[in-house]
Amino acid sequence: MMNAQDIKNGTCIRMDGQLYFVIEFLHVKPGKGNTFMRTKLKNVVDGRVLERRFNIGEKLEDVRVERRPYQYLYADGNDDIFMNNETFEQVPINKELVTGAAFMKEGDTVEVVSDASTDTVLYAEMPMKTILKITYTEPGVKGDTATNTLKPATVETGAEVRVPLFVNEGDSIEIDTRDGSYVSRVKA
Repeated sequence: MMNAQDIKNGTCIRMDGQLYFVIEFLHVKPGKGNTFMRTKLKNVVDGRVLERRFNIGEKLEDVRVERRPYQYLYADGNDDIFMNNETFEQVPINKELVTGAAFMKEGDTVEVVSDASTDTVLYAEMPMKTILKITYTEPGVKGDTATNTLKPATVETGAEVRVPLFVNEGDSIEIDTRDGSYVSRVKA
């Protein structure tokens, strides 16, 4: 158990039978009345965000989470198979629990977050940025770069990304895995 005033960003708590991560908190001390914590909590299972107030001194059930690197091996139906880099144990994780799964290729390392008490996988997260090679895109027209126009391109994992006109087939690009946006072209 922990007190409400001990809440920090990234803290995981169990509330109403659900697990929530604190994504934002504010310690509020009004002119009148008691001090309280205003928080934004993200549901681990469905990703919904809710706002909640906790009085100072209120007891909350904290959940100890572990973050470990796992290596992506292959896809198997609705699951992705990962290997624990320390124990070499293979673990299936549902595709819906993997952030940035469309940009994941064999051998990539992801961070798997699990409940330490039950060893239940909460979610897996790709690094914020990854480098992928473009396998198909329409050729850009020379001199057609005055506007900030984007065109569709298919990367080696099969995902489609919007890229600037000057990017060609065979180029390597950096992608933000959170929203699938183009960041920059990378020299090979």
